[in-house]
Amino acid sequence: MSKGGNGDRCECIYLDHNATTPVAPEVLQEMLPYFSQRFGNPSSVHAIGRQAKAGLREARARVAALINASPEEIIFTGCGTESINLALKGTLLPAVGGALGGGGFSNGRSHAITSAVEHHATSHTLDYLSSFGVETTYVPVDRYGMVDPDEVRKAIRPETKLISIMHANNEVGTLQPVEEIATLAGEYGIPFHVDGVQALGKIPVDLCRLGCTFYSMSAHKVYGPKGVGALFIRKGSRPTSILQGGSQEDGLRAGTENVPGIVGFGKACELAREGLTREVEKYWRLRSILLRLVEEVDAVRLNGHREHTLPNSASLAFAHVDGMTLMLNLSLRGICVSTGSACSVRSLKPSHVLLAMGLNEEAAYSSLRFSVGRSNTEGEMERVVEEVKRLVLKLRLVSEARSVGVCGPDCPCYFR
Repeated sequence: MSKGGNGDRCECIYLDHNATTPVAPEVLQEMLPYFSQRFGNPSSVHAIGRQAKAGLREARARVAALINASPEEIIFTGCGTESINLALKGTLLPAVGGALGGGGFSNGRSHAITSAVEHHATSHTLDYLSSFGVETTYVPVDRYGMVDPDEVRKAIRPETKLISIMHANNEVGTLQPVEEIATLAGEYGIPFHVDGVQALGKIPVDLCRLGCTFYSMSAHKVYGPKGVGALFIRKGSRPTSILQGGSQEDGLRAGTENVPGIVGFGKACELAREGLTREVEKYWRLRSILLRLVEEVDAVRLNGHREHTLPNSASLAFAHVDGMTLMLNLSLRGICVSTGSACSVRSLKPSHVLLAMGLNEEAAYSSLRFSVGRSNTEGEMERVVEEVKRLVLKLRLVSEARSVGVCGPDCPCYFR
């Protein structure tokens, strides 16, 4: 059940949980007192200020518990994008004597490594840093969207100051070998940032085992409020702040904290930790129903890995069908899906993730992303499968079968 902007209520099947999730009722209840009774500034030393500070303390512990970290290693930010910016800019700009480090620029003294399928929060930040002399190597991925750690090793230079690889891809769900890359980064003494925004709350995350330097997170992907994020910073590491002002968040994020939002983030992490095993099992069941489309409809391909993936995510390419048209027709039938990242939905360009995986533009434009969540049921997935089947047959264009970039050199057909 969702509520429209005009106040009317409408039935819908929401399958876009990788874009955002509804705030859990328990999260909202936990937040409400911090808008009124416990409204104090956590930097104030009086009683109401101390109440707010206690809320921050508890939230920090709850976030840390979900990822097996220490509360002192959690810095709260305004969103996942800000967390990524703090890790990247705070590490790379001082290395070139840029805006954060003082002094002049020195091209070539700072180098970063990332993948070709990162979220724009990472890739656009690195593009921006190129104007300060930071060079970036974008390592390729295979047909499933997975990075080869050997490619990362080959990209390392003496001046490499940071490696940044996402934990789980936001469009196709593929999990990256971040533990292997963390070991590799440790061998060379290079800081390693992991974009964990899509992984948090969907798979177990153990940062003691992972061993990365930074781990970015966002509240609204785990049934918390929008406008709140966090960055794990391993003890002994310290990026330079990208905001100047007060000494909040250990001097790394100036500005009065969003206490209600942070409290909500903490509660959301507690709920995720308590229900993770149960929810993961449910997501795999729901996803398996959706993947029947690959078997029951001609020329449908799963983008991404079938097993090494987020359990709630499936990106499917429907040959000879325009993905946007299919998405809009599903929306008219009360089924909410997406054509890819919500941050890129207004772009007329095909997904850079799918192109990097070897699909051509036609296949990329034919793809939809389905991402299930807590409220979804097996009955809903059955209905989605049937609706998609009917629409694909109705919308499918008749054209000559040919390779779209994912087949072998001798295969002339779509998705074989």
